[in-house]
Amino acid sequence: MSDWTRDELMSINAARALARARTCFVGIGLPSTAANLARRTVRPDLVLIYESGALGAKPTRLPLSIGDGELADTADAVVSVPEMFNYWLQAGRIDVGFLGAAQIDRFGNINTTLIDRGPGRPPIRLPGAGGAPEIAANCREVLIVLRHSPRGFVERLDFITSVGHGTGRGDRERLGLRGKGPVAVITDLGILRPDPDTAELVLTDVHPGVDIEQVRAATGWPLKIADQVRTTEPPTAEELAALRALTAASA
Repeated sequence: MSDWTRDELMSINAARALARARTCFVGIGLPSTAANLARRTVRPDLVLIYESGALGAKPTRLPLSIGDGELADTADAVVSVPEMFNYWLQAGRIDVGFLGAAQIDRFGNINTTLIDRGPGRPPIRLPGAGGAPEIAANCREVLIVLRHSPRGFVERLDFITSVGHGTGRGDRERLGLRGKGPVAVITDLGILRPDPDTAELVLTDVHPGVDIEQVRAATGWPLKIADQVRTTEPPTAEELAALRALTAASA
């Protein structure tokens, strides 16, 4: 039996993905866990930015929302929301946008708006867009983190909240989107990255103890597999201790 959970593997690998980033626009939930863990492990000088206007936030616990006072109390500066979006985000000044999703498709488009429950039943309403469409459009790169299941990894989104790679390579340029779009999707089973020619997500890494067939079964479309699928490094004792201390402080 391993000394870690699948969620811990996901969060630690998501944090590792920020090792070279300087600035990160952080979504609440799983992205916030990963970004705050990165500050405690692989990237201590990472500048965390939240859409409420907090620049350089250094929360001592995981924030409950973008309006959590902990973000303003620990920030280097707090700016207005129009300044945050117009000057910092839409001008392409932020390295990485880190987003979660309720649904994702094979081109990294995400849905955080609603889930269709079928004829005669009202849809399930989700938190909605927030700043995610602008983050997905304008950050230099986008990382996405979510748990891997057929309900989340779907052939067709019930609603397109934020554009990833649209219908394939070239769509972002056609739509005038500034950033590269999703460069990795980190899940509790492995890591998917866009094919350089088609932009379709390809399984490139599995976590320790996970096999390729598990990932296929958890994906709602015929998943493409890289020629060489790597296994991610197991969590270190230091990474696990930092993550568990962070989650304990937030309980």
